[in-house]
Amino acid sequence: MTQQIAIQGGAGSFSHMATLKIFPNSPQVKFCATFEEAFLLATQKPETNLVCPCENTVAGRVPEFHSLLRRYSLQIYAEHFEKISHNLLAVKGTTLDSIKNVHSHIHALGQCRKMILNHKFNEVIESDTAFSAKYVSEKGDKTEAAIASKLAAQTYGLQILKSNVEDEPGANVTRFLVMGKESRHPEFTKEKNFITSCIFQLKSIPSALYKCLGSFSGYGINLCRLESFSIKNTFKQVAFYIEIEKHIEEPIMQKALEELGFHCETLTILGCYLASSYRLNS
Repeated sequence: MTQQIAIQGGAGSFSHMATLKIFPNSPQVKFCATFEEAFLLATQKPETNLVCPCENTVAGRVPEFHSLLRRYSLQIYAEHFEKISHNLLAVKGTTLDSIKNVHSHIHALGQCRKMILNHKFNEVIESDTAFSAKYVSEKGDKTEAAIASKLAAQTYGLQILKSNVEDEPGANVTRFLVMGKESRHPEFTKEKNFITSCIFQLKSIPSALYKCLGSFSGYGINLCRLESFSIKNTFKQVAFYIEIEKHIEEPIMQKALEELGFHCETLTILGCYLASSYRLNS
């Protein structure tokens, strides 16, 4: 049976491009208008996995990601790092001199500021890079262009006027997570590196965060990520997202998590997965 993958964005988006690399055997891709729609689909259908961007080296973290992860409690199965290369796309026969407007997602426009200013293009913010390419293709106007992926150019029959138009070529990388409803994790082996992800909410007591972090330092366990985000539409409470460089089945990890739980109101394990080779070699 063909595997179904839910993503936010359209055909030719960077999420689509990452999905095709993660799942090369022709997955059935469900294109969703919003991140929440994609999360909901993966929650309702256990056979559907979700591929979702969580952070970018230039734009930072995806704003909705952590709150959606907490709300839907999907399990993380894998991570994937995708190098992002922006391209200026237009209908065939277009020249740079004829372009007046350039369409794309706000982050893509921001990452290609030098090129846009050099050519004095008018920026048009769209919901998605792939939608921008689709719009330009359907309109067929040589004054319109889009900033999107090479896959978008192939998908919508557009020509690439300029490649690698981002301000910092080679420095733009997006991290994607593969998630699903079922709980599963790889078998522990000493020769491999693993990440365990959790979300927790602290008890309202002095030094609570200090004591939580001490749960790991006391066992010599490294945290590779610690982020806070607001919950319940208030500034009075926050939750913390952490990534730990240990397999969940290791005995000292079990002890550290048990100690962590003592200092928390809630603790949710979001998954254990292999550390990407990109993480280890970059």
